[in-house]
Amino acid sequence: MDIMDKWATAWKNVFYLIFRVLIGVMFFAHGYGKVVPNFDPASMIGIAGIIEVVVGAMLVVGLFVRWASFFGAGQMLVAYFMVHAPQGWNPLVNKGELALLYFAAFCVAFILGNGKWNLQSMIMKK
Repeated sequence: MDIMDKWATAWKNVFYLIFRVLIGVMFFAHGYGKVVPNFDPASMIGIAGIIEVVVGAMLVVGLFVRWASFFGAGQMLVAYFMVHAPQGWNPLVNKGELALLYFAAFCVAFILGNGKWNLQSMIMKK
């Protein structure tokens, strides 16, 4: 094992926490911007905003991260294929790169789950 492997192994929990919180904060911010100005719960933007706020908050605190990531990834697929893909196949041209990056991030969070530091383990302690 080389020095990079040792370093990455020693710090993996910290880096995943930073990753999870950053993704959550950014997703929350996207949703907040859709919910706060003119909230319309019946519109697609209103529904997307609610999902983004809830999913983002759950990732930040580490509560049911796999479920949150599942719904976040699903929303990003819907956003990409309903909004961006009809404008062309290239995500850099159709402005869908952020949706695809969020999808990838949610896939990682789904696989890794809550991580070492999370609210869920504190709440569900036996």
